[in-house]
Amino acid sequence: MEFKTIKGFRDILPDETATWQHLDREARRLLAAFGFRELKPPLLERTDLFSRSIGEETDIVAKEMYSFPDRKGRMLTLRPEATASVVRAYIQHRLYDEQPTQKLFTIGPMFRHERPQKGRFRQFHQIDVEIIGDPGPRSDAELIVVAMEFLRRLELAEVSLLINSLGCPACRPGFRTDLTRYLARRSDSLCGDCQRRADTNPLRVFDCKVPGCRQVVSDAPSILRFLCDDCQTHLSAVEEYLESLGISFHLNHKLVRGLDYYTRTAFEIQTDRLGSQNAILGGGRYDGLVKKLGGPDHPGIGFAIGVERLVTLLDEGQKKTPAVPELYIADLGPAAARSAFRWAHALRGCGIWVEISYDAKGLKAQMRKADRLRAKRVLIVGDDELAAGRGILRDMRTKAQREVDLDHVVETLKGEILSP
Repeated sequence: MEFKTIKGFRDILPDETATWQHLDREARRLLAAFGFRELKPPLLERTDLFSRSIGEETDIVAKEMYSFPDRKGRMLTLRPEATASVVRAYIQHRLYDEQPTQKLFTIGPMFRHERPQKGRFRQFHQIDVEIIGDPGPRSDAELIVVAMEFLRRLELAEVSLLINSLGCPACRPGFRTDLTRYLARRSDSLCGDCQRRADTNPLRVFDCKVPGCRQVVSDAPSILRFLCDDCQTHLSAVEEYLESLGISFHLNHKLVRGLDYYTRTAFEIQTDRLGSQNAILGGGRYDGLVKKLGGPDHPGIGFAIGVERLVTLLDEGQKKTPAVPELYIADLGPAAARSAFRWAHALRGCGIWVEISYDAKGLKAQMRKADRLRAKRVLIVGDDELAAGRGILRDMRTKAQREVDLDHVVETLKGEILSP
């Protein structure tokens, strides 16, 4: 029997991880500069955390979650998104006692049972960034700035920022009523899923990619006409902050978020290089979620970036070259092998990648191995060279080689490799 990965799951192979590590490093550097701290919630949560926060009628809860009972019959779920877990941790550990406004991020895998496609898998990874405790609009603008700056640092051009307001409990019901009536009159033109959504979660119709549904929503009512004065003032302030930094955006009244907890500011960054699944990241404000999950009435806003989609974009033009060994030590003879083992350990302790042979091989075989590893340098030392105190250091790129003093070889190599 041949074992393979489950459909929608994939191995991230060593040659790919350089790009993943690059994304991780850049994200952490940027978020540290903005004062965000890392939180690591578990992969597994109680199912009702997600059904209560995301919404029973959403596609995620209704169709896509990996849920199962444990041995005591309690329903557990592999997390389909991170915000609910972050908010749960904020409440459970009373982080608001330490500081009412918390700036948090988490990086890791999420799980949804949906159709795999370009940049989308059933196990996927997200960089999730949250500000909990501030009502905005400055925090809204700051979070959008973080997202745009991250993409700029990755040199991802040709992206578009879309923003919208989803209103609040005071003004959204009027829009929902008007939208439901509009969709009811055009129900025959909607796909089966959107016919169901039109009653249970009508805003989700805006997310549908079916051409007939897209045509229907092109003439749908605009939520911007229903905003109360407070929501309109909030949106205008977000726009002003973005304009003050020269950040271009498009106000798009059709932009919605697929989860029930979103209110007011919603935003998305898109590219035309990923086909129909064109969103690189999306986020928005969730002012009632903390209270809904049993915490204080603290507002919040966040966004999530799909790492696989970023990797796909980077692989098209700027894939990171995997790291290679700084040094390979080719040893010939038992005494040289013992010295090579000792030198490699000393250099590795300084953070230098060194490779050695694990068995007695000839020089040609070891040079072939060094070449396959793409090692930058090879130190050649046999028992005779060890006795004479002189080894040979070969530059594998220029093929130039020179003698080195073996009595001080660790200091010599450390100075050469670690020097700017």
